[in-house]
Amino acid sequence: MINSLSIILPLFNEEERLPYLFNKIKKFSTNTKYDLEFIFVDDGSIDKSLFLVKNFKEDNLKIINIKIINYKNNKGKGYALKQGVLSSKKKWILTTDIDLSVSFEQFNYWVKNRYIQKGTNIFFGSRLLKKSKVVAKKSRIFTGNIFNILLRLMISDKFLAIKDTQCGFKLYEKNLAKIIFKKMKEYGYIHDVEILILIRKNKFTVNELPIKWVHKDGSKINIIIDSIKMLIDLFRLKLRYKL
Repeated sequence: MINSLSIILPLFNEEERLPYLFNKIKKFSTNTKYDLEFIFVDDGSIDKSLFLVKNFKEDNLKIINIKIINYKNNKGKGYALKQGVLSSKKKWILTTDIDLSVSFEQFNYWVKNRYIQKGTNIFFGSRLLKKSKVVAKKSRIFTGNIFNILLRLMISDKFLAIKDTQCGFKLYEKNLAKIIFKKMKEYGYIHDVEILILIRKNKFTVNELPIKWVHKDGSKINIIIDSIKMLIDLFRLKLRYKL
């Protein structure tokens, strides 16, 4: 049974999205029975993101448990998640994207519908299950499909018994998460793939669960440049783990 939850929120130059996020945090905190902590990890932002997060924490000291981690240089989403996970205190850890393409309420939906079953301590939100609902531009869906095809051409299916590696909405039992993230070395976009490889190598079990995923504008991904970089990183990952 889940009774406490650390929510990891990595961010880099997200000042425009933060007001919406803050409102959702307030709503979720008010309407939940769980012992929560929100961990913001500012990945070297150069806009007002850190200032806004600090003000939000100060304004809500008595009602919301907020922790802030920040450092000067941008190191990548994977690195930010690693810092958040390793500093977490609650029994379960939820990682999610700052744009809330998957809402906090998805977690309540999983619990209410008994998707969180004993015997499995890691759960990946998946946009590719029949019960999932995806609202996105065709170009975004196409790009994701191409990545999945290339991924499975390069990495053995032995380590990829999951349809959607890249969704940021993931739930871990704390002790397992700390083992995985402590070993993680990829800090760019393919850190999700390394997480899955480490789960398999440690013989942990993972289940995919349905989600409602709504595309949000403002992505920092450059389709051409980042796609090339991801392919190079995947090849390096393949060599590292001898896959």
